[in-house]
Amino acid sequence: MASRGTTETSKLKQNLEEQLDRLMQQLQDLEECREELDADEYEDTKKETLEQLSEFNDSLKKIMSGDMTLVDELSGMQLAIQAAISQAFKTPEVIRMFAKKQPRQLRTRLAEMDRDLMVGKLPRDLYTQQKLEILTALRKLGEKLTGDDEMFLSTNAGTALSQFERVSTDLGSGDKVFALASVEVEKAKQ
Repeated sequence: MASRGTTETSKLKQNLEEQLDRLMQQLQDLEECREELDADEYEDTKKETLEQLSEFNDSLKKIMSGDMTLVDELSGMQLAIQAAISQAFKTPEVIRMFAKKQPRQLRTRLAEMDRDLMVGKLPRDLYTQQKLEILTALRKLGEKLTGDDEMFLSTNAGTALSQFERVSTDLGSGDKVFALASVEVEKAKQ
């Protein structure tokens, strides 16, 4: 019987990760197709996606209120959802790698961005935004940053990333993330 519970817990975790992946891919696709959509269509689709994230957030809250073995693993998903809703991170790809705790992939993405910037394929402002997101995610995953990376973060960090850092550092339970996420979802709906 104990092995069945382990299997079910594993399946639940897999389903939650797949749902989070789908929602993050939906956000990424929306951003990539932004120019092809008119403003109303873009805003409606984004609002709908944020509502789906909010519903997913509520589901996680219900799951975490029970005595489940997923609590520690769900914390990463909570932070990813909070980041998406508060729009501290604007790059769904970074949110997804952060939620899945993939520091190696984040570092690979950063190296690709450095290359793209040097060859003129990536604008400086987009590079700065995404590098900030990646470095913040790496720091939150407990990865060691270089002195240059720390300097880049302190020089370029904005309010949204600072708010994300503060909330995620202060976490005692998931309640603070959910409270902030709920506030941000309400703002996004207006």
